[in-house]
Amino acid sequence: MKNIKFYNLYKDSNIEWLGKIPSHWKVLKAKRLFNERSEKGHPNEPLLAATQSKGVIPKSMYGKTTVTASKNFETLKLVCKGDFVISLRSFQGGIEYAHYQGIISPAYTILKPNEMVVDNYYRYLLKSKHFISGLTLLVTGIREGQNIDTVKFKDSYLPFPPIEEQIAIAKFIDFKLSKIDRFIQKKKQLIKLLNEQKLNVIYKAVTKGVNENVKLKPSGVLWLDNVPEHWKIDKIKYLLTKPIAGQWGTDPKDDLNDIVCLRVADFNDLDTKTEDLTIRNIEAREEQVLNFGDLLIEKSGGGEKTPVGRVVIFNKDFKAVTSNFVCKVSVIESKVLPTYMLYVFKAINCIKWNVLSIKQTTGIQNLDSYSYFDNLIFLPDIKEQQEIINHIDIENIAKNKLIQTIEKEIELAQEFRTSLISEAVTGKIDVKDYKVPVLEEEELMYNDLEIGLEEELDMVAEDGETMEIE
Repeated sequence: MKNIKFYNLYKDSNIEWLGKIPSHWKVLKAKRLFNERSEKGHPNEPLLAATQSKGVIPKSMYGKTTVTASKNFETLKLVCKGDFVISLRSFQGGIEYAHYQGIISPAYTILKPNEMVVDNYYRYLLKSKHFISGLTLLVTGIREGQNIDTVKFKDSYLPFPPIEEQIAIAKFIDFKLSKIDRFIQKKKQLIKLLNEQKLNVIYKAVTKGVNENVKLKPSGVLWLDNVPEHWKIDKIKYLLTKPIAGQWGTDPKDDLNDIVCLRVADFNDLDTKTEDLTIRNIEAREEQVLNFGDLLIEKSGGGEKTPVGRVVIFNKDFKAVTSNFVCKVSVIESKVLPTYMLYVFKAINCIKWNVLSIKQTTGIQNLDSYSYFDNLIFLPDIKEQQEIINHIDIENIAKNKLIQTIEKEIELAQEFRTSLISEAVTGKIDVKDYKVPVLEEEELMYNDLEIGLEEELDMVAEDGETMEIE
């Protein structure tokens, strides 16, 4: 970090996860810093959800379906803004900070900071990587049932800087995170733009070809405009074999039926992941085993932003099948190349033509493959298909490389974000005299923030690469 400062003197905290702290800091038991709140009888307060990513927020803002444990709201516990909630499986992500007042399940422990505590400082401390690494000493239960033991937590020790330093550290982190988060947001927007440009290349190539001088004709197909005059019309179903449904099977049994089961979560942009894949025990039929060049189609799942019907190609050399939410098809190679058909599906989906084949009676979208495969498309011959594939790949290779670079920048920024919080809240760096700039115009502030962040991120970039601000 630019202009990094350290405290003059440090001492051993005698806390394994905390290490050395500034010599004037104290360590106190959590029960001296927090009091348990167990107020009930507030049925008119909004229902809250304890989340690892957003803290404690109203259920209406969570965006996921949650189950209300009790219909008797009188029995739910009151949570005030600034409280901390020890939620189920908190050992995986810290103790959650309440951004709103409301009521929550009585199964949760509510901690009210006392007058010595700056809640914003402890909000960062209790979500820091150092603190979370020490949570294993405070849990009770086994496997998925593990929770933080409230008694153990109350008897555990936490750093206690002077109040003015708690305030300064919290303000420093707030300001720095505004820089980092803005940087990450802009980089994600750039990736989105590049992916849209890639789709435009694909759509134009598979609907117009790559010869700008070719004669065109009206397609007569709703999702197409004019197409090359010499291309032939066909239905998708005549270009593919019968869809083969996947299955989920059972847990692995360490026998010959254990096999990689590819899920929608394993879909990349065009193909599938190769790491962190799911092993299931499946007595797979021969027709269910994937072959190189098979197309995998999401037939259930999806959502408003990503409607069901995504398609990827299987181009791996390991044995695998698909889950019950995915089906596989093979192309009839005398008519169409696998990669070309993949690009056709990408073109159809990018204009959301697949939405017309979606059936939804519950919360899950289902693709009507018979309707979907009944769509008409225009095809060039095999030779021209390969020319189009080569054109798309060449046009998009630079975009793919840039996306990889940006994704690395985001990863480094996120690592920097995590480290910055932990270093500041544990006193490894001295930020008490840091002057947080106050700028009147928000956009001007963002520009200044991003320029400064570029310099700071250089320290974590590999091989001295500079992350330029777009």
